[in-house]
Amino acid sequence: MNTEQLVEQSVAATTQPAYDVAQIMGSLYGDGIIGFKGAFSREWAQQLGEDIAKLYEEALKRPGGAIGRGPKRHYVEIHPEDIRGFVELATHPWVVAVCEAVLGPEYKIVEIGFDVPNPGAVHQPWHRDFPAPEDTIVGRRLNSLAFNLTTVDVYEDMGPFEIAPGTQWDLPIGFEHGMFPPKSNSPRYEQRAQRKMPQMGDISARSALTIHRGTANNSDKPRPALVLGVDAPGANNAERHDLQITHAFYTTLPESLKQHLTCRLVDALEPIVQGHTIEGLMMGEA
Repeated sequence: MNTEQLVEQSVAATTQPAYDVAQIMGSLYGDGIIGFKGAFSREWAQQLGEDIAKLYEEALKRPGGAIGRGPKRHYVEIHPEDIRGFVELATHPWVVAVCEAVLGPEYKIVEIGFDVPNPGAVHQPWHRDFPAPEDTIVGRRLNSLAFNLTTVDVYEDMGPFEIAPGTQWDLPIGFEHGMFPPKSNSPRYEQRAQRKMPQMGDISARSALTIHRGTANNSDKPRPALVLGVDAPGANNAERHDLQITHAFYTTLPESLKQHLTCRLVDALEPIVQGHTIEGLMMGEA
């Protein structure tokens, strides 16, 4: 191999993406979920857990601050600057790589919040987080992703997240509210089901259309998990949320992140009254 070929090989190696786009696309278009172990340190995850615990306590005291997603289970939408690690999360190379691979270079962050299945939470019904858009039903394209990060090590008795791989492509025939499949589908989901038990520092990305549920939390510990919602151009999930950022915080953000935010700039943060009900439609409040 001559010198010119060596230089070309070196340039090619340095310009190759850090993560395998084919693997990312294959996982999300195939199973509908992909994970990355140890993306963050355990200390980072512990800090996130401290922030979420404080925000959860505050939300429970505020009318409309926490929405029931079944008995002993809540969802809370928050502001990006409410957690100390937002920039590290939103600019993590794996997060960026997954978003660009599946949603394209003009993806937008539209939601941040957290789920808390508390001790005593029961099995949720199998569901999607929102009705499948035409892009997916007709165009067979994924136009949104949900990233999840646990703040605790998850074990079998803590109500782990359960997903039925490949079901993001199921046509919503007989689905109530476009999200809840008929009970006659359940045996198929249970046959496919995979329970996810991530550890602190792990992150996953999934299509929120892949049929899933939270399982019963039979432990004496809550299982908080952060949710980051991201859209491709043309998706409308921002309409379900109210992402707010103060002018002061916005000026501290890197330009590379600003272009990926769909948000409302405000002088002072306003309390979020969560209105995007999911399991509450079928299971009542927490």
